[in-house]
Amino acid sequence: MEEQERKEFSFIKEKIKEKPINKKRLLRHGIYTMGFAVLFGVTACFVFTMLRPVMEDWLHPKEKPMISIPEDEFSTEAIAEGTESLTEEADTQEMEPEPEPQKVVVKELEISDYQMLQNKLYAIGKEANRSVVTVTGIVSNTDWYNNAYESNGQASGIIIQDNGSELLILTEHKVVSEAAEIRVTFIDESTVQASLKKYDGNTGIAILSVDLQLLETDTKESIKYATLGNSLTVSQGDIAIAIGSPLGTNYSIGTGNITSVGNVIQTIDSTYSIFTTDIVGSSSSSGVLLNLNGEAVGLVMQDYSGNGDDNTLTAISISELKRVIERLSNGGDIAYLGLRIVNVTDKIAVENNIPRGVYIREALMDSPAWEAGLQSGDVIVEMDGEVIDTIEKYEEKMLEMEPGGVTEVVINRQGMDEYFEMKFSVTAGKLQ
Repeated sequence: MEEQERKEFSFIKEKIKEKPINKKRLLRHGIYTMGFAVLFGVTACFVFTMLRPVMEDWLHPKEKPMISIPEDEFSTEAIAEGTESLTEEADTQEMEPEPEPQKVVVKELEISDYQMLQNKLYAIGKEANRSVVTVTGIVSNTDWYNNAYESNGQASGIIIQDNGSELLILTEHKVVSEAAEIRVTFIDESTVQASLKKYDGNTGIAILSVDLQLLETDTKESIKYATLGNSLTVSQGDIAIAIGSPLGTNYSIGTGNITSVGNVIQTIDSTYSIFTTDIVGSSSSSGVLLNLNGEAVGLVMQDYSGNGDDNTLTAISISELKRVIERLSNGGDIAYLGLRIVNVTDKIAVENNIPRGVYIREALMDSPAWEAGLQSGDVIVEMDGEVIDTIEKYEEKMLEMEPGGVTEVVINRQGMDEYFEMKFSVTAGKLQ
């Protein structure tokens, strides 16, 4: 009996051995684990690197630096300094003994000398052409048979500045106003996509934006930024150099003289000085006028040529456009009231018994000013508490306004016997 029980429970006395460790399998699992860990780390690093700029822009958006274009003024200091130096020089000459007369050699200019002067003028134009681009606006249309086709409009533009992320280009709005796609071609013949940043419906100028990341290194080295000069010092007879497309051909150069600086064109809410030249042009001309320092002093816009004369180049004074260019470059809009105005000078005020101020020649129909109640014959004397007695002050006030903003305009309106004062609230709009 006992023997039988010992046999039944004999298995309890068996010793259970642990399964031996498979070192090869353990090593293989370790290698797999380390490989997956490295792969995970590399993937996480790549994703973090790619998403970091996006997350930073989303959480901490960077503000683009503002574009600043200094305004120009007539300088009297230089004239005074020049007069003083001339006086000092004259005094010095009186103190010093007269030098012995020198023999003057008269040399007749040769044709080769004239060619050398021309070469120097063209060298200025060639260097400035590095800031010129060709703007192409591609418009999609359909013909009478409902077949789709594309038409291209072209004009020159000039590179003015960049804000760290965008290259800013000044051109005419009419070329890109209906464009489905805008392309910009640089002097090295590279072409990139551009977008319309802002435009002014009054003057017809526009600012285009090109992503700096789209430009190759060679392109960046081949271009330069245009220098906007002081056109307030331009006078009749000055030598002018036209670059861009004076005759519709890209990167062509024309030379000539400023024939007049006194012409003024009255646009909506503004007036601008117009330069006429004897440089041959056409209705499709575009570009800029340069002085002998290679600075842009006029923006070629044939739409402002007088009496339909498209045979010579016409340009708007660049100094009077600088504040508009600056505002558009910084993404701002130009406010619009819809008035055609002239100055009431002291002489006109006395002779015609009109109050001193800005005379409204016309309030355009359906314009903000017209809807507010302003009309032809009114004289603006004040805006938002500031005295307005010249067109310059009116324009300065307009450039401070935003579309949609309300301005309080005080005018003098003619009654039966005398002028009486009226006040209007005008909501500025945007000219399309």
